[in-house]
Amino acid sequence: MPDINYTLIKTAILEITGLPDALLVEGGEHADLASTVAFSLAKAKKQAPVTIAQELVAELRKRPELAGITIEAKGPYINFIFGKAYVSEVLKAAVKPGYGNLPKKTTRVVLEHTSANPNGPLHVGHIRNSIIGDTLARAFRKAGYPLEVQYYVNDMGRQIAIVAWGFDNLDNKQLDGEKEDAHIARIYIAANQEIQKDESITQQVNILMQLVENGDPATVKKFRKEVSRCLDGFKVTMKDLNVTHDRFVWESDFVRNGNTERIINKLKRMPQAHEDETLYLDLAEFGFENKYVLRRSDGTSVYAARDLAFHAWKGANFDRIIDVLGADHKLIGAQLQCTMKILGEKVPEIVHFEFVSLPEGSMSTRAGKFVSADDLITEIRKRAFDEVTTRRPELPEDERRKIAASVGLAAIRYDIVKVSPEKSTVFDWKEALDFERQSGPYIQYANARACSILEKAGPFNECFDLETEQEIALAKEIARFPGIIEKVVTELRPNILAIYARELADTFNTFYHYEQVLKSEGSIRDRRLTLVKAVQNTLQESLQTLGIDAIQSM
Repeated sequence: MPDINYTLIKTAILEITGLPDALLVEGGEHADLASTVAFSLAKAKKQAPVTIAQELVAELRKRPELAGITIEAKGPYINFIFGKAYVSEVLKAAVKPGYGNLPKKTTRVVLEHTSANPNGPLHVGHIRNSIIGDTLARAFRKAGYPLEVQYYVNDMGRQIAIVAWGFDNLDNKQLDGEKEDAHIARIYIAANQEIQKDESITQQVNILMQLVENGDPATVKKFRKEVSRCLDGFKVTMKDLNVTHDRFVWESDFVRNGNTERIINKLKRMPQAHEDETLYLDLAEFGFENKYVLRRSDGTSVYAARDLAFHAWKGANFDRIIDVLGADHKLIGAQLQCTMKILGEKVPEIVHFEFVSLPEGSMSTRAGKFVSADDLITEIRKRAFDEVTTRRPELPEDERRKIAASVGLAAIRYDIVKVSPEKSTVFDWKEALDFERQSGPYIQYANARACSILEKAGPFNECFDLETEQEIALAKEIARFPGIIEKVVTELRPNILAIYARELADTFNTFYHYEQVLKSEGSIRDRRLTLVKAVQNTLQESLQTLGIDAIQSM
């Protein structure tokens, strides 16, 4: 929690104990912050943690900068409870635009996400990558980091060679109304079916791969044309998901500019390098049994070599490198990290995610068995429109459709990002769109309720002096927001923000249930409206960081 109280408490503990870490955590129901530092001192002091905690509390209470903070020892734990002055300062900050923005940083961050093979539409399995990556990007920007978001375009792989072969040898006419990426997928699936019938086609595909690696102009042009068309389709899908990239980086560029050959030559001199039919690294000393192949027997580089060149380029241009990759990339991701370390290059941080699926089952583009992200978006918008129509039948159809698009986006993004990346999840249509449950639309609805209260209230005088237990509980929940942003970018876990937004909506709904707002009078009405304004602003900032529309009416 990067606020003044956190900093003051941390500094005081470090000065008193001489330890490198104040071991501060959220205090749960009984405190705003708590420290477990007494456990760390027990061995050196040869005293019980309970005794040490009591001694530290006595020292901390003497510090004038901590006046106004209640400091208590609860067994071996030290609890810190913030007073009314703290709550007032939180409210003053939380009613202002941009609440939760952290100080500007100089660390340059590059974040790569999605990077799906351009051989067919993005499917439900891909979009968890997109949504995790985009939410992290938004959090990094809110945390003050200069950031570039990249999509790494695999335009040289076997899948693209199969697509190119299909366009050369099969009926490739685009159907009426067929999206570019869907057209590519249809040809790719048909080409794979032909390969299963005739093994000689594999050799034709291999020749295409050699030609593109050697820079044959006609083959390079052919590959890039179909890949670009597929990316055009991807961009439409990602726009519907409110996902953006700053730069599309082409894999083939690292062959053209010589970077791949340079990294291969550097690796050839490493003791781990071996060359028989293929060029590979033996990383057994680092715990990897599989060969890390860099070049095939026919002299063409493999994806791993080009990926190393890409990451060396990123390391030369950025301070922090983050990749979002599926769980099926764990081995190759770990080999990449190990090799970059051997090379003395910057090592990327990797966020691995397990896959999202529908109750219908798993997906494969090659077999033609997948639910596209476009189909998912279309279906969720239809279901959202039905839900909005049931709730607000009096609204004009175009307004209901506009609300449904925002609600559908919230349902998809929230349901996917709320689960910790390392856990697999099944997208539940009904739960994702449930306004009464803890979903994206549920948080949107809390924001819309706050907007409605403020609209009905009209002008009021902002008042920052809170009194009741419910008022203070809500203000302290609002106070957590800047710390949540910092935690997301430190731990690379966007689900932390999703959970926080839901908890803030819960706390606001509890407050609204117990406390009169519009029917209150005088300073009580003013302070509660100020609190509603602060919660609405915080919900809005949270939703925007989650890539969800903070709509004012539902």
